[in-house]
Amino acid sequence: MATSADHQRFERAQKIIPGGVNSPVRSFSGVGGTPVFIKKASGAYVWDNQNKKYTDYVGSWGPAILGHAHPDVIAAVKNIADDGLSFGAPTELETSLAEQITIMMPSIEMVRLVSSGTEACMSAIRLARAFTKRDKFIKFSGCYHGHADFFLVQAGSGAATLGIPNSPGVPASFTQHTLTCGFNDVKAVTELFRKHGKDIASVILEPFVGNAGFIRPSDEFLQTLQSLCKNNDSLLIFDEVMTGFRVARGGAQEVLNIKPDLTTLGKVIGGGLPVGAYGGRKDIMSLMAPLGPVYQAGTLSGNPLAVTAGLKTLQILESASYEKLAEHSRKLMDGFVQAGKQYGIPMQSDFCGGMFGFFFADKPVRSFEDAKLASPIFKDFFHKMLERGFYLAPSAYEAGFVSFAHTDSDVSATVAAAHEVLREISHAK
Repeated sequence: MATSADHQRFERAQKIIPGGVNSPVRSFSGVGGTPVFIKKASGAYVWDNQNKKYTDYVGSWGPAILGHAHPDVIAAVKNIADDGLSFGAPTELETSLAEQITIMMPSIEMVRLVSSGTEACMSAIRLARAFTKRDKFIKFSGCYHGHADFFLVQAGSGAATLGIPNSPGVPASFTQHTLTCGFNDVKAVTELFRKHGKDIASVILEPFVGNAGFIRPSDEFLQTLQSLCKNNDSLLIFDEVMTGFRVARGGAQEVLNIKPDLTTLGKVIGGGLPVGAYGGRKDIMSLMAPLGPVYQAGTLSGNPLAVTAGLKTLQILESASYEKLAEHSRKLMDGFVQAGKQYGIPMQSDFCGGMFGFFFADKPVRSFEDAKLASPIFKDFFHKMLERGFYLAPSAYEAGFVSFAHTDSDVSATVAAAHEVLREISHAK
């Protein structure tokens, strides 16, 4: 939990950094209170500035799938750093990472490295528009694809609507081609295609939603998207920035047995350093400059340190046991739900691989609209778990992450703490 020293650090930060943070969710605005300032991390744990240890289920929001500061990754980065930090010129390392990505995710025939997930998604939409010669695209409520202007759109409540910007500074004209509807809403997305099919360049989605909690797509929803895209010559884009190499060795598309036209990646492929990528069919990717007319560039794209960390991470993942990773996620979520039942607190949970989510709700959560109906007791649960040394995402609308560094003992201790906390919450009702 935050200390008086953390309060002082936060006050200092707020004087010079908007909100005191460089990414909004870090501010604890979703749960209240002062954020814990982290000093170091190793394996499944992080330590604050008072050297208090926390079992970490944030994992830098996904990248730390091997655990923090994996010794092989750190050694590789230290070794390459001696040769320089950035060249602005081609390196063989970039090609090696690109090859590794295409081996592990066969739908990607060509790939372009960038510096963030936002860049990857923004570029994928531009490319899809160029390839199809159309302007509109569909996104779903609760799916976050970065902060490019045309993504910052408020979804219609149950009905398909034209995009309305929900951030000041985004002109309405920038989102006029953004179509939105609810995740898992087959009727709404079908209606969008009925009205706009000839103008829809692409559909982009998080195959497992991670920015509205963890929400699984229904089989009918996925089959409908595939059919609608195929019948209307639109491209299907999987945003696997969060799920890529996290839910399975080949990402969500391996689990769901779907081959998207384009895929966006990030997080894991940087091994903890900033990186992103987008890739897919060769005929589509061949439109990118300098091979084709679609322009996108970045001075730090393919940064040697980030590429090295990502390459080493993916190489280790090739022989890692995703079954064990999933078993830890299952044990954690089953433990939470059983604790809720024991103390009369309804809970819903789900997971895939090393990604999980839970809601204090009495009905399954299939969309962001459902998630918003969940009980607000998450805030109390979060802080009480934090006090006991368990660091969960500071928002009811964020997925959590298990790493290969978490042990059976870590998970058991976390479940035991959840029992304590839910018992305390139930008695306070």
